[in-house]
Amino acid sequence: MKEIFVNLKRFDVPVSKGGICPKESSKEWIEWVIAESIRNNLGTLDDITVTYLLPESLLIPAIEKLNSYDEEVRANISLGSEGVYREDVAKGGNFGAFTTNLPAAAAKSMGLSWSIIGHSEERKDKLGIIERFDKDYDSKKASFAVNSMINDEVMCALKQDINVLLCIGETAEERGEGSFEEQKPRIKEVLEEQLQLCLDNTTDVMKDNKIVIGYEPIWAIGPGKTPPGKEYIAFVSECIKDYVKKEFGYDIPVVYGGGLKEENAAMIASIDTINGGLVALTKFVQPVAFEPEGLKNIIMKYC
Repeated sequence: MKEIFVNLKRFDVPVSKGGICPKESSKEWIEWVIAESIRNNLGTLDDITVTYLLPESLLIPAIEKLNSYDEEVRANISLGSEGVYREDVAKGGNFGAFTTNLPAAAAKSMGLSWSIIGHSEERKDKLGIIERFDKDYDSKKASFAVNSMINDEVMCALKQDINVLLCIGETAEERGEGSFEEQKPRIKEVLEEQLQLCLDNTTDVMKDNKIVIGYEPIWAIGPGKTPPGKEYIAFVSECIKDYVKKEFGYDIPVVYGGGLKEENAAMIASIDTINGGLVALTKFVQPVAFEPEGLKNIIMKYC
């Protein structure tokens, strides 16, 4: 089974207010996305699952719209949150005094089955807080703190039977200079450290749910950046799979999180150790957009 994730970040803000939602009502837009996804048969593709990861304000209308269709036409479409908090509601414990944060119990109660955790933007936010406290922070200690918090989030999601798309990746500074052969051991060290910390204790709580790793080459994300090629992605994904199998004892799917597009879909699909991809947009010229028909075109190229 191939896993296609769609991160619809900030599609809850209309263009008129500086966002990228083409409708003034983001509720109407996400309902349109779900309807068009069904019309384009995204819920019935062979061996392909599609998971929409949504900002909190779009979750309820998306859930209600998706549930209005028969199971047979929406079977392979899932919905997820853009993160969960590192603490959770518990019987006999905190009843949920987590203002501004989404506990995993709330995500589960809404009917969500996925959460994206550790995305590069989340990591940047956490590091930004550390930097506000100490501009000369120790990068190793800061990385440990961030990955430890991400592990708390992963554990909260898994304990609520929520599947996790766990994002990891190296920065340009971590990758360093030199040839790819010279960079390999540094890349491997960074990713293995993230995996070790973020997946700690996960074998104790995984039941029927699962973890998928989303590999984000952070150094290649953004306008004008050159994405990694096949050799690079194949090396990284193989390292991830081998390390998780050796250290944690389970096989883990890896998807390309640097942006799955029509232009790179066939190349990504040709890598045996990659099990899918993460999509953000389907149209990259102004006005940028996400459209379910465009997503289907990407999937067809991928297949």
